[in-house]
Amino acid sequence: MTNRRDFLRQLGGAAAASSLLPMASSLPFVRAEDIKFGCAAITWGGNDERAIDDISALGYAGIQLRTSALKAYADKPAALRDLLAQRHLTFVALSSGNVPIDPGTREKVIEEHLAHARFLRAAGGLYLQLIDERPRGRPVGPADYAQLGRLLTEIGKRVADVGVQAAYHPHMGSMGEKPDEIDRILDTTDPKYVRLLFDVAHYQAGGGDPALAIHRYANRIALLHIKDLRQPAGSAPYQFVELGRGSVNLPAVFLALREEHFDGWAVVELDSVPEPDLSPKEAAAISKRYLETKIGARIP
Repeated sequence: MTNRRDFLRQLGGAAAASSLLPMASSLPFVRAEDIKFGCAAITWGGNDERAIDDISALGYAGIQLRTSALKAYADKPAALRDLLAQRHLTFVALSSGNVPIDPGTREKVIEEHLAHARFLRAAGGLYLQLIDERPRGRPVGPADYAQLGRLLTEIGKRVADVGVQAAYHPHMGSMGEKPDEIDRILDTTDPKYVRLLFDVAHYQAGGGDPALAIHRYANRIALLHIKDLRQPAGSAPYQFVELGRGSVNLPAVFLALREEHFDGWAVVELDSVPEPDLSPKEAAAISKRYLETKIGARIP
């Protein structure tokens, strides 16, 4: 278990080691001018202003917020836009919540996500993250995937009308948990209106190889969640951890991104801090240091 003293020693050691590495631009995985790096506020557990301050102080260029931000800014998105501009942060994405396929809630679900898209647009944001809900108590069949595809596409069309791109996020526990399930969903959605938010750790937890998937989905990926995973081989439970502390082959991921000429947003995400002695900012700093020293990223 890592305590605060260990954390500071690790950062100091990593800084010293980095002076022995080649310049970031010469490392084999990313070019500094290509991928833009953000950080997700989920680690801060709803304390969005603290997340904004910390993520900005660490030098990340963008942020992903959750609907908790609506509590303070629902009726004043311009204030959020101005705050992010002051902190030199791009509003990369808003986690808009779940998309159940119950026909009785269809219009309500569409209107809810459309309202979130309007807020996102007014606050200067780019992508609306959508996660489906897996029906409980019964198997999921082809008709369910077709229905989900139609619903995601309709939401995508509606939010496009206000200037926002919908991005579907495959997730453990959803209808898009496993690679073949993700294929079904993407096959039933219109690629113009539904892009892919590809999460490398969720994909691995679902049984897939993230680097191979980047090649497979290159034309659908809008942005990524970059995270790491501790998981006994092919089994549960799993735990999300800071970059470099799990089993995701992140160098292979970034090599695949380079080979596919990806130049969009990669958002570092950690659902919660796995070590109780560390703060969200310290955990985000560990991931930043990994990206800089092992991947070649520049996060000024």
